[in-house]
Amino acid sequence: MKDIKMVVTDMDGTLLNSKHEVSPRFFEAFKQLQQQNIRFVAASGRPYYSIVDKLKTIKHDITVVAENGGLVIEDDVVLLANALDRDRVLELYTNVTKIPDTYPIFCTKDQAYILRASDEMVTIFSEYYSKYTLIDHFDEIDADVIKIALYHTVNSEAHIYPLVKYLKPELNVVVSGNHWVDISEAITNKGNAITLLQKQYNISPEQTMAFGDYNNDLELLQCAAYSYAMENAHPDVKRVAKYETKTNDAYGVEVILEQLISESGKH
Repeated sequence: MKDIKMVVTDMDGTLLNSKHEVSPRFFEAFKQLQQQNIRFVAASGRPYYSIVDKLKTIKHDITVVAENGGLVIEDDVVLLANALDRDRVLELYTNVTKIPDTYPIFCTKDQAYILRASDEMVTIFSEYYSKYTLIDHFDEIDADVIKIALYHTVNSEAHIYPLVKYLKPELNVVVSGNHWVDISEAITNKGNAITLLQKQYNISPEQTMAFGDYNNDLELLQCAAYSYAMENAHPDVKRVAKYETKTNDAYGVEVILEQLISESGKH
């Protein structure tokens, strides 16, 4: 681990615990990563403003890969933004609104547009999309859509994914959580975003460490020689990752970062 120059971690189910919190233990580890000149990247299906809210005390010292790689921002500078074509968004809007028990959310850089959701559902969504507008019609979306997030009340892999997987490979369609399926541009994934950063900072996969728990992390993990699946990860993630760590509630990320800090400090 002594040669690691960049650490990348997913948020939900990985760095965040079951209460959607970042632990003080992580922030202590982050300080030591900084001292050893190891870059930190938060890579999530969440929007930029939500990730920054969780990491606000260090937001100027990190890189944020938001919307599954559709948006990359570093200290308020946009390094990458992959928006869907508006005609394609309209076509998708027409199709996804017909899927039973499914709530579509149209994600733009600065806010989300939530279609016809009850107060109860909006409360659930606001944990992830704190800046939002409730809409009744497509025409109310007046910004570039980077990602369409589809929420199913029971299970997204069983009830949404079979109905939208036909969109591949023209679009990226990924199960990103127990309740979520995300649709974005074909080139949009966390792996491509991390590859961009690796090239920008001359960091190799052998110098990269990554953590993930769901299928939107697969490409990310393939970019890192030190790839870790959480104990609570999806089986597909455990098959791709080289290593496994504890659950998100048992400080799985922090335990490995502390090992990294210890090994790097010896060199």
